[in-house]
Amino acid sequence: MGEKKKIISIGLLAAATCVFGATPNANPSDIGKAVVLEINGAKITLGDLEEKHSAALYPARNAYYDAERKILEGLAEQSLLEQQAKKEGLTVDKLLEKHVTSILPTDPSEEALRVFYEGLDSAQPFDEVRDKILDSIRQRRMAKAKSAYLSSLRKDSTIIIKLAPPRAPISMKDVALREVGSPQITVLEFGDYECPYTQQAQAVVAKLETEFKGKIAFAYKDFPLPMHPHAQKAAEATHCAAEQGKYWEFHDLLFDRKQLDEDSLKRDASDLKLDTAKFQACLDSGKTADIVQDQGSEASAIGVPGDPTFFVNGRSVGGSNTFERIGAVINEELSALSLQAASAKSTESRAPDGERSH
Repeated sequence: MGEKKKIISIGLLAAATCVFGATPNANPSDIGKAVVLEINGAKITLGDLEEKHSAALYPARNAYYDAERKILEGLAEQSLLEQQAKKEGLTVDKLLEKHVTSILPTDPSEEALRVFYEGLDSAQPFDEVRDKILDSIRQRRMAKAKSAYLSSLRKDSTIIIKLAPPRAPISMKDVALREVGSPQITVLEFGDYECPYTQQAQAVVAKLETEFKGKIAFAYKDFPLPMHPHAQKAAEATHCAAEQGKYWEFHDLLFDRKQLDEDSLKRDASDLKLDTAKFQACLDSGKTADIVQDQGSEASAIGVPGDPTFFVNGRSVGGSNTFERIGAVINEELSALSLQAASAKSTESRAPDGERSH
């Protein structure tokens, strides 16, 4: 049998909020009752603040979570290096020298450096920036080699980050779900039908729905941007189509055809065999405009930076909107659900017969 995986468990299981005056062993219910504002005798508790302004607080919480997680990931990497260095009887510096520095390629030739320089938009002569170019190349190579080495160490380890992510309070009112079975995870996208980045992201969405079929539900909410003149009406049109049970068909057609003027929207309705008179009346009257407006306002309230932005069970997916990035968050959520189920089963199995659920 192979070597057992090393397990690194890093946990910060306390609530992801900072409470002034909170004691280390404070009861969560007592924390919620803490008075944080008093005006002429009227008191506002932390619980009131959390309940009434959770959307406004979410961006700050998420930024704090990202900072905490980045630190934890750094601690995990350092721990992996220290454990491996101990195993090989080396210092961490010697370990990196052996497995990283020693395998770096030789420095590029003068000719290669000049070719690199020619690709730069620099007014400085080559001789003045040569050393900076070389240092930059060395640093990139070192970072890439170190990352590859750490990835190899991770394969023989189990790293569990138990820091609970904040979850955005996203309403599911007027939101259609595309799902197979009864998945426990919802991937929600805020997007703009006229945004080229949202259009490009649909290939990622399609791959996610295929690879995680039966495990995720997909939802889409509108966040039309003001520089896109057709985005608002296109979004309204999807909700007009929803009144006739064809939301997803219309949604997909908009991304397939990328023709969003009103004549094209009405043609799409005809092609989908909708009641065109009813659809046109809905679109012309602006009947569904409030739905689009409410979803856009919600996006702004929770700090959505632009289109597209994805959430997995309310958890913001930061960074690039790649299949790998979103898929990694989905897998983390699936793992967390599995751990919860195993823990619940273990607890039930230890309970006296009379206390077990049936």
